[in-house]
Amino acid sequence: MSLSEFSLIEDYFSKLTPTRQDVSLAIGDDCALLQCPPGKELAVSIDTLVEGVHFFADVAPRALGYKSLAVNLSDLAAMGAEPAWFTLALTLPEQNSDWLRAFTEGLALAAESANIQLVGGDTTRGPLTISIQVHGLVSSGRAMRRDGANIGDRIYVSGTLGDAGAALKKRLENWLPEMLDQSDWQYLQQRLEYPTPRYQLGQQILDYASSAIDISDGLLADLGHILERSHKGAVINVAQLPLSASLKKLPPQISLPLALGSGDDYELCFTMPASNVEALQKLGLDIHCIGEITAGSDLVLEDESGKVMNIDARKGYDHFGS
Repeated sequence: MSLSEFSLIEDYFSKLTPTRQDVSLAIGDDCALLQCPPGKELAVSIDTLVEGVHFFADVAPRALGYKSLAVNLSDLAAMGAEPAWFTLALTLPEQNSDWLRAFTEGLALAAESANIQLVGGDTTRGPLTISIQVHGLVSSGRAMRRDGANIGDRIYVSGTLGDAGAALKKRLENWLPEMLDQSDWQYLQQRLEYPTPRYQLGQQILDYASSAIDISDGLLADLGHILERSHKGAVINVAQLPLSASLKKLPPQISLPLALGSGDDYELCFTMPASNVEALQKLGLDIHCIGEITAGSDLVLEDESGKVMNIDARKGYDHFGS
């Protein structure tokens, strides 16, 4: 039986996510009513995912539901904000109960882990498109920004880099290097489809970091945004780039460009004064120092001996570029 728009919302979305006490009115009215606590600022971000541009047409709907919210949670992580609420605008080519059930399962998985509540949105018919706007809370004046890096700050990244890019390279180019086995590909595909947004880490480094960004378009591109906004340069020691066990099986001429240039890892890149390093290290976080902020505007790659390297790594995805 065909569902109306309102029945679809009631059946699949009205009770999908955790209920928060700071939500006075959620789904079912013209607007949501939300309570922003005293002393907090509201961090807001939105992403739109379009079939054929941001995801393949045959992607598993559960993975798509999860990642649609996870990539937005990653933006909150980069600001050090606590996830609070989100809205969803979903454009569907047709009603498909099995697809919707799996999609909302993935969406709920990401929402429950972050304790973020769906408070409104819209559904319409058309090419499959998913727009999610997230709202997070951060103490006034304390959010991490891109313009705070200073000369001498250390550059850190979380997790490992290049994993999602390797999985994407396999899909786009039928790339199957003999060094990687089935378990490697399962791991890399998981990293692509189910990234871990570092919103807890973002809150943990809030007292230590001078700037931050999430790595969605690749390390070089995203660190470049920090350097541009902060009017600084950087030196990266490529030997310090954190690689997974799977990527370490690959020769450096393959693994390093993946770590430097491929996106979709959704790790954090942040800078920190050298005076804060010892205190932050005591927390035992999964973070890695890869370089230092410098004067000027150049982003330089060096090997362990300090020799400048020339590595061909793309500088990020541009929707309106060539």
